[in-house]
Amino acid sequence: MEFVSLWPWAAFLLFVGSMLVVDLKLLHRDAHEVSRKEALIWTGVVITAAIIFNIGVFIVRGTDDGVAWATGYVIEQSLSVDNVFVFLLLFGSFAVPAAYQHRVLFWGILGALIMRGILIAFAGVLINTLHWVIYIFGAFLIYTGFKFLTEKETHVPSVEDNRLVRLARRFFPVTETYEGQNLFVRRSGILMMTPLLVVLILIESTDLVFAVGSIPAIYAVTDDPFIVFTSNIFAILGLRSLYFVMSGYLANLRYLKQGLAAILTFVGAKMILSDVLHLNPLVSLAVIVGILAIATAASISYTKRNPTATQMETAMEYQVHPPHPFSQG
Repeated sequence: MEFVSLWPWAAFLLFVGSMLVVDLKLLHRDAHEVSRKEALIWTGVVITAAIIFNIGVFIVRGTDDGVAWATGYVIEQSLSVDNVFVFLLLFGSFAVPAAYQHRVLFWGILGALIMRGILIAFAGVLINTLHWVIYIFGAFLIYTGFKFLTEKETHVPSVEDNRLVRLARRFFPVTETYEGQNLFVRRSGILMMTPLLVVLILIESTDLVFAVGSIPAIYAVTDDPFIVFTSNIFAILGLRSLYFVMSGYLANLRYLKQGLAAILTFVGAKMILSDVLHLNPLVSLAVIVGILAIATAASISYTKRNPTATQMETAMEYQVHPPHPFSQG
């Protein structure tokens, strides 16, 4: 691969690294509870950067790639909302102090960037060398959409059933209390992991599951690895601040899961029919944005008509079953 084709990748990775350094070393050097205003500002920064990057894609690579990038970004951003639900359940179930939540999500997002880069490359190789794999991806997305509709409850990932947590416990005992924002501490010469690391492992493992569904969805739009990777990463960069912004509002989006199920089913069907049906990228983008708009409008309308019923239904649908993270079992 020539230098000319490598420089956009290098420039993008340098930009992402710079944003992460500014976030960790300048804005959140000291642990503190992230306010909604602070989260809104950072969300605005990330979205503005994504829009500027998308404009650059339009200018440098043309309309088709520009629309494909925007569509991929919207798909990933919309599917990321379900990650936010998991963050809410995990932090609530593990009673993670608000001041430490940002640090956990920072390392979680960093791990997600690395994992998704590997998955995107792997999926690209599969699709380019084994074209029939695209039908498997499409069927998987439709199946995932069906599960979104049939699952009535969202459970906290089980500590005891998580293989990564069990593996970590074989090497490190877990402290009984939080130790500031540390992931590891040393007591009496013994290196121990803190409950924050347990939560981080669960966040990483559940993000891996979400990525398996979202990455094929973007490949339904384009098979260009640079567009898939950059649109995916921009969406992930905004996920942490999205959590702090939306944590107080998600409970009212009653039809969110139905909307996400419709998006997954649409892109899955598009993948399966890719050899016989070629939709204009603008049509795909319009369909996805339309689904999100309808789900949001319907949720707002229902909430206004049934404010009390909405709160009770949300509490029943998103039941929290507290695990026991500090037992040494």
